[in-house]
Amino acid sequence: MKKGPAERAGKFLPGIRGPRQVGKSAAADGRRSVRQAQAKFAFRYSVSTGRADYPCEVPKEPGKKCMEKGESPSCKMTGFSIQYLETVCMKQKIMRLERKACEKLMKATLILANGSVFSGSSIGSTSDRICEMVFNTSMAGYQEILTDPSYAGQGVVMSYPLIGNYGVNSEDNESNRPWVEAFVVRHLSPRGSNFRCEDTLNNFLKQHDITGIEGVDTRALTKILRSQGSMNGMVTCAEHFNVAEVLEKLRSYKVEHTVERVTRKEPQVFAAYGEEKHRVAMMDYGVKQHMIECLRRRGCQVTAFPASTPAETILSGGYDGVMLSNGPGDPAENVEIIAQLKKLYDSQIPMFGVCLGHQLLALATGAKTGRLAYGHRGGNHPVRDFEMGRVYITSQNHGFMVLSDTVDPAVAEVSHINVNDGTCEGLRYKRPNCFTTQFHPEANAGPRDTEYLFNRFVASMGGDK
Repeated sequence: MKKGPAERAGKFLPGIRGPRQVGKSAAADGRRSVRQAQAKFAFRYSVSTGRADYPCEVPKEPGKKCMEKGESPSCKMTGFSIQYLETVCMKQKIMRLERKACEKLMKATLILANGSVFSGSSIGSTSDRICEMVFNTSMAGYQEILTDPSYAGQGVVMSYPLIGNYGVNSEDNESNRPWVEAFVVRHLSPRGSNFRCEDTLNNFLKQHDITGIEGVDTRALTKILRSQGSMNGMVTCAEHFNVAEVLEKLRSYKVEHTVERVTRKEPQVFAAYGEEKHRVAMMDYGVKQHMIECLRRRGCQVTAFPASTPAETILSGGYDGVMLSNGPGDPAENVEIIAQLKKLYDSQIPMFGVCLGHQLLALATGAKTGRLAYGHRGGNHPVRDFEMGRVYITSQNHGFMVLSDTVDPAVAEVSHINVNDGTCEGLRYKRPNCFTTQFHPEANAGPRDTEYLFNRFVASMGGDK
């Protein structure tokens, strides 16, 4: 006598429990018989292996024939509704299609300036991209990283292995477009699992023409960048390329004039949330949107100005304070901006600078800046605040630093240092109501340990009026 699907499931099949194991689990929960459980696993096995048959006499259009006969649209053998079986079948088909899509990904290659070559699969755009390769140690916040203007001209290597698992949405962008040139990950999640998810990260990369590569040993890559310093790299999907020619292109590439690229072209006003207490002029060198939001939540109307705005325009606008934003590139190349900041500093108006703004004001007051070997990028950098007597975990993204020994003690004093390497992380100026930090107190997606600095800035403008 020919055995049915349930009997065939009694034999051991790859990935399915045997009859005794099935019977034991079924008896334990008391919800179905051994025969029902075996039929269920036989069905799942048949679907996962691509077979079209069902574990019972189910028509090609499940439910249709049964309804015509006036019978309940359910499987007589298992007792499961046909709708449930079809749902399981569809999920299995989707998983198979995802696996096939992963297998058919185009090959991509990352070539570093030191001659190292990493192979992987293409994600996002397939355009060739040359940029400065840096690494970021954050476990979350990849959308904020991609849209942070401070990454203009750079490619980002995510040291955390699983990226894209919660997808992307329209609320977490830090600017109106991504600025990262290339994106390197160990594993890119094919789906986003979060109630705020609106699309997959891969679709986001394609939509914004960001070249990416996955399947790379990001641990080995990060070790190279950490030991030898940040260096230029190229991501390409070409099957054949001349390494010598690529290395020549990498040697000639420089990240320059990035502030001009990322700053806004016209002033833009952002109203305060609730009662307006202060008016703040935001110098946009590549400002992140959440920095503006932190001020708006504290009752500040924020006017964001292009980076090249003259100091006279700011001082004649009747603003209560000036904030200097974050931004990309070498601070020393912004000669005209530094000259305008010197005028703002001499005016005695309350000032608060972050990241690039911190470096630019230091240069305007006579200090010097230098390049870090591999930079500080991530959401887990410990910083000591001397005034508070505490260590805070901070979010950072910078490749340059203020040289502490070049700061004139008569002008400013170091207020924060990086616990890992002792570099300058903040300055408190001797003139009233002026301080700056290298780290990001407005950090999204966190940590937010140092948001108290925005309260300090508001207090310097007169607090609650």
